[in-house]
Parts: sequence; C-alpha cells; structure tokens
Amino acid sequence: MAPKAGTPEHYAEEMGELWTGLTRTLGRLDRLAAEPERLDEDEVERALRRLQYSLHLAGEHAYGVEPPDGSQTAHAELADALRCARDTTAEVADAVEDDGADAAAPLLHEWRGALFRLRLARLRLAAQPRKRQPLELPLDEPIGRPLLAFLLALGGALAFVAGATLAVWPLWVLGLVAVCASVLALRP
Repeated sequence: MAPKAGTPEHYAEEMGELWTGLTRTLGRLDRLAAEPERLDEDEVERALRRLQYSLHLAGEHAYGVEPPDGSQTAHAELADALRCARDTTAEVADAVEDDGADAAAPLLHEWRGALFRLRLARLRLAAQPRKRQPLELPLDEPIGRPLLAFLLALGGALAFVAGATLAVWPLWVLGLVAVCASVLALRP
C-alpha cells in the first residue's frame, strides 16, 4: 500500500520533485530519439541503461505516493507511461548493444511515442480540474427583469438589423440602445 500524500499540496510537492529529477532524463532521451545516428556513438548503450534506471526510479517514486481524490486516473496513467518509457528504452538499449543503431531503427517510433506519452501524462496530471462549487441561483426572483432584458435584447437586435438593412440610421441607433439597455435591465 502506498503512503498517503495527505493533502493536494503535499502531492503537488511530491510530483514536483519527481519532475525535477526526470526533466534532465527526458531531455537526454528526447535528444537521442531525435538523432538516431547518435546511437552508434561509444558509451551510448551505458548512457541508455542509466537513463532507463532513472525512469525506473521515477516510476518507484510515483508508485510511492497515493494521489488525492480525483487524480487517481491521471496518476495511474503517469505510472504506466513511466513503465512504458522505461521498457521501450530498455528495448532500444538491448538492440543497440546487440547490433548497433541499425537494429534500433524499427523501435524509434515506439520509443518516441512512449516518451511523448510520458510528457502527455504529466500535462494531464497537472491539468486536473478542480471541483467547482455549484452556482446558486435565487429561486424566489421574479421573472419580470429577465423577461424585460430578453425582450429589449430581441427588439434591439431586430431594430439594429432592420435599420442596417434599410439604411435608416435612427432605427439602427435605437436597436443599439435597446441591446445596451437589456444589459442594464438584468443587472442586479
């Protein structure tokens, strides 16, 4: 069982720490995925293994925090994206180790997709909607003011269109004044 994060603020702090450590790793992985010719360089296989391990640690960090209510789905998506990015990076590292960059070429699109999915999961987690308070409308308000506002807006719009169509500017101005008056009529 994962420890509770306690509050949304504590959870945000934990996720901030996770992304602080993961930003550099993702940047390096993105550069390697964008320039596959670099996979032929010396020591790239070891670098991929270190980056894979960084993804593994980040996955453990994410697993170690229980998200607040309403964020469970996005948090699970983040944990799964971390796992997929780690596994795909391992496959690329295995291919580079066995047969070089040419063997990793068929995996590049999947690898880039896994890295993109990880960034997308982060955005979804950060954009969790907050619970909105229901709008309380007074039920005892008479219908007179809203009805007057509606009729002024409707009449004003019709007068504006008629005045503009017939080139009768006083009717056009009267329509504008009626629409503006509808806003004032509904004002509390």
